Amino acid sequence: MKAGAGGARKYTPAVRIDQVLPSLASRDAIGVHTLALTDALRAAGFDSDIYYGNCTPDVAGRGRPITELGRTGKDRWLLYHASIGSDVFDIVAARTEPKLVNYHNITPAELIDGWANEVTYEVALGRAQLGRLAPESRFAVADSAFNESELIEAGYKGTAVVPLLVDMTSTGAEPDRAIARRLAEAKSGGGADLLYVGKISPHKAPHDLVKMLAVYRRLYDPLARLHLVGSPLGERYGPALESFIGRLELTDAVELVGSLEPAGLEAYFEAADAYVSASDHEGFCVPVVEAMGHGVPVVAFGAAAVPETVGDAGIVLTPKEPLRFAAALARVLSDEDLRCALAEAAARRVTDFDLGRSKARFVELLKTATAA
Repeated sequence: MKAGAGGARKYTPAVRIDQVLPSLASRDAIGVHTLALTDALRAAGFDSDIYYGNCTPDVAGRGRPITELGRTGKDRWLLYHASIGSDVFDIVAARTEPKLVNYHNITPAELIDGWANEVTYEVALGRAQLGRLAPESRFAVADSAFNESELIEAGYKGTAVVPLLVDMTSTGAEPDRAIARRLAEAKSGGGADLLYVGKISPHKAPHDLVKMLAVYRRLYDPLARLHLVGSPLGERYGPALESFIGRLELTDAVELVGSLEPAGLEAYFEAADAYVSASDHEGFCVPVVEAMGHGVPVVAFGAAAVPETVGDAGIVLTPKEPLRFAAALARVLSDEDLRCALAEAAARRVTDFDLGRSKARFVELLKTATAA
């Protein structure tokens, strides 16, 4: 403790907490979370830097390459972000500083096996590395209770849950007007706009959304459109999905958007009539909360952490066969009372992920862990 302005006492930590992660990227939820946590730690008086294996150029200056981690530091803790297998883990594991872990979930390898061999190897490695770090971890934070259960199963003793440090109500950008005009022109001809945001990957199952769309157009809305926003995993799944869309004669109804800047993403959320997810595995699912934060009703398959994340603020399906999915979507889009009820529930639910509150809780947990 030290005296501040007016004689007030300011908390001065006796340790520094450096964060380490395989990849730091500006359009990635984990990257945004890591940057926000660094700011929160520094604001609380901690010395804290980010060390990464690789990064996108626009955030390279916000951290340092892992090769600059340097010698073991006195009173230094390392917080490792576990999300995939990486050589960065071996560097962290070999060091003697006390370890903290922030677990963001790792996709089971069997869900992508055969589509991207390198990624299949990395996620399998990541699961093994997560278990190896358990005996050394002094404390571990998960971003969902589902992820915390995986930590406990892997042998972690001290754990807690704090949502991702991401503003899930807005990207902070104004909608891209050119994209907004294009989407409005398409909507003027009729038909609902359905939105999915995330990796275009087999485990996220956008192919099941395409199946659902085929049924939905046949039974309820022949002009409905599906927008799939995100970059493809590897080189095989994207072309296979395009071929599947073509075989179902939905090429004009399904848009593979690719990755977007925040302004473009805002335009798609603004135009969406419903957010849909058929993913087979989610450790949290930020886009679902972003949809709720934008007032877009959610219809999602209840895999892994999805029921926990959605709560009572959306329609959660089990199972997800196309007819059931299409019928649930049709009800949401045709029942104004239901949409109003979901909107009210969503407005309450997103407050559970308030960025300021989550930052404060995360920092307090780390203060306690490093002082123990």
